[in-house]
Amino acid sequence: MDALTGVGGTGDAGPLPPPHHGALARAYAGITATVDGLDDRDMLRATRCRGWVVADLLVHLTGDARRALVALATPTAGPGDTDAVSYWRGFTGPDDGRHAWWVRRSASAFDRPTGTVASWTETASAAVRAAHRADPRGFVATQGHVLSVLDFLATLVTEAVVHHLDLAVELPDAPVPDQAAVDVAVGTVDGLLSDEAVRPTDWSDLDYLLKATGRLSLTEHDRTALGEAAGWFPLLG
Repeated sequence: MDALTGVGGTGDAGPLPPPHHGALARAYAGITATVDGLDDRDMLRATRCRGWVVADLLVHLTGDARRALVALATPTAGPGDTDAVSYWRGFTGPDDGRHAWWVRRSASAFDRPTGTVASWTETASAAVRAAHRADPRGFVATQGHVLSVLDFLATLVTEAVVHHLDLAVELPDAPVPDQAAVDVAVGTVDGLLSDEAVRPTDWSDLDYLLKATGRLSLTEHDRTALGEAAGWFPLLG
């Protein structure tokens, strides 16, 4: 894959890809801009994640930023056992609902829905600072895997971009995700699609991400354009 996504970053010697902390900062800033200034009623609007309102999804994202803080603060020895693409092959469908229920209960512990915004903002900012300081040649452990720092940051960016789109489904004034962050997510999905297939030419980047993650269903036109590859969708859940 290209240098921006850092796919295949298993610590091989050679020129380093550009650091990902900039893309992570932009991805997280886009989420902050989406929720900043919302009132309690807006925080209870539906998202694309079944059963979650905006406040719930923001709690889930805060947990992801907290996981980033822990991983980046505790580097481990390499090499990596997965990369920014293969990491997602274990996430092709919904869980059994326990995490979704935990998130809902955690969000309900706040005095009001907007209370989740401050928690997100401070945690996301800390994660971005940790990413900025991380050794781009290093490795981290997370969720039972070892990844290069660059690949780990790419996974965070991909999740942030997709969930930004999830947050905004009933928020018409929400900004679109930053293109630098979108490019990382698209690179990830390209890797999952494989070199033997390409996305339909009439899909925008955001269409691609929504359809690759099952947020939007494939049309008959899409299935014709994709051919056999249509059966691989969704590429990640």
